[in-house]
Amino acid sequence: MRRGTIRALSIALFILVTLFYLSPLFLPKDYDAETDSYFVKKPLGFWTEKMLKLGLDLRGGMEINLYVDLTELPRADHDQAVKAAVEVIQNRIDQFGVAEPTIQRVGDNKIVVQLPGLKDFQRAKDLIGRTALLEFKLVSTPEETRRVIDQVDGWLSNNHERFPFLSVLDFGSSSRPDDMFQQTENDSLGIDDTAWHKDIFSYLIGSGSGGMSVSHENKPLLRRLLSDDEFVTALPAGFQVALGREIAGSPRADLPVYILYSKAELTGSYLTNAETRYGDQEGFGSSRPYVGLRFNREGSRIFERVTGQNLRRQLAVVLDDIVYVAPFIQDRIRGGEAQITGNFTLQECNDIVIVLKAGNLPAPVSIGEERTVGPSLGSDSIAAGTKAGLIGLILICGFMLIYYKLSGFIAVVALLMNTAFVFAALTFFQATLTLPGIAGLILTIGFAVDANVLIFERIKEELRAGKTVRNSIDDGYSRAIITIIDANLTTLIVAAVLYQFGSGPIRGFAVTLSIGIIASMFTAIFITKAIFDNFVGNKVRQKMSI
Repeated sequence: MRRGTIRALSIALFILVTLFYLSPLFLPKDYDAETDSYFVKKPLGFWTEKMLKLGLDLRGGMEINLYVDLTELPRADHDQAVKAAVEVIQNRIDQFGVAEPTIQRVGDNKIVVQLPGLKDFQRAKDLIGRTALLEFKLVSTPEETRRVIDQVDGWLSNNHERFPFLSVLDFGSSSRPDDMFQQTENDSLGIDDTAWHKDIFSYLIGSGSGGMSVSHENKPLLRRLLSDDEFVTALPAGFQVALGREIAGSPRADLPVYILYSKAELTGSYLTNAETRYGDQEGFGSSRPYVGLRFNREGSRIFERVTGQNLRRQLAVVLDDIVYVAPFIQDRIRGGEAQITGNFTLQECNDIVIVLKAGNLPAPVSIGEERTVGPSLGSDSIAAGTKAGLIGLILICGFMLIYYKLSGFIAVVALLMNTAFVFAALTFFQATLTLPGIAGLILTIGFAVDANVLIFERIKEELRAGKTVRNSIDDGYSRAIITIIDANLTTLIVAAVLYQFGSGPIRGFAVTLSIGIIASMFTAIFITKAIFDNFVGNKVRQKMSI
């Protein structure tokens, strides 16, 4: 394959990928009530669902600085206690339903929480500040689960008018997707107005795949039900409904639903240690990671009784009413040590350990300072940043066109492609665009043409020396490329340092700057050279517009 063909295919791939990830900025969007955000419609099942996120300073919201009190803990436990606090806060923010939150550890005991788009500030502070509650609860038997669901269905059928938000459910498109309870065809959800509310709860927890689960579209509805005092009171005495944990990196995945006994068999106060171990696991192979638990004397006695009386039952590990894992009890467990096994990755095991230790090491968390950004201020920042970016882009494009003529037009094409690629890359990585990030984007516009200015001046020198157009272009690029790489490489190093040691907006600036520099090198060197080569070809040209 010829070199020119490979280059053409590379440029075509670059343009296609850029357009693919740039498209969510322009495609129609649906509103997600759960996260108070928008996502891309996919009528053809093709376009990416990834969206460009807006930071706190652009969208408005709240920033809280938290401090973990480590004075009562041994120094060896400080790091684990802060990690546990971050995990607990992340879990609570996920329940709260804030879109694209940022929870970041800074220093030894500081945690910065940014909640873009937040409206209920007091509730957020109350939710973050309360003490973590770790519990071990039994999952109900299939018979008990059926009875609870039937009772809840009956109650909702008689009281559905109290929950008007459930009217958005679409029962008419099909019957309930799974037959986990083996109901007859006559039991499926009807399409007429008198029967649409017959099995509301069954529909909600049967809308996912594989067991009881709730689909992404119905998560906000089920969460509203579970937070309603009337609904909770209507549950059969001694039972509760709990959701599983959100899967990291899959915010639109189904969530498992559990019917639990409301009484906890054990709490985190009995746990003395949790750690990741390796060993053979039946059904999962050898040297697989698992979680090892150790209880104190009283906890060991209780745990032995619970496991002995409930063989082949599920025991759920619950933190703040979220089920993290619900393994089956295989045998009576003596000696105060237990294992949580399964097809876990090392990272999953480490996460479970952090969750368990969150209940075992309850370090107090205090709010140091807070600040709020109104949505109008965020809109003003976006407008100002957009205006500054457009003015800078227009001025630079005008300068290049006037000073370098047709060659300047080629540089402008590369500049526009560079800007489009930066937005596409931010969408692909689902990076958060902040006001400093916009500043980084504007700065990259200058960097993008800087390389072309160096190249064009080198070409002009070669032309003045009497060389042909073909040789002047080749020599201009070959002699300028070293200077361009050196200049951009040093800037990339600075951006990497800013990202490593900075936080929040500084990192946003570093990310945008880094992407822009890499894109500018590709467009200014690779793409413009391809355009010039295609323009010159094998023809002998005596002059060029530069």
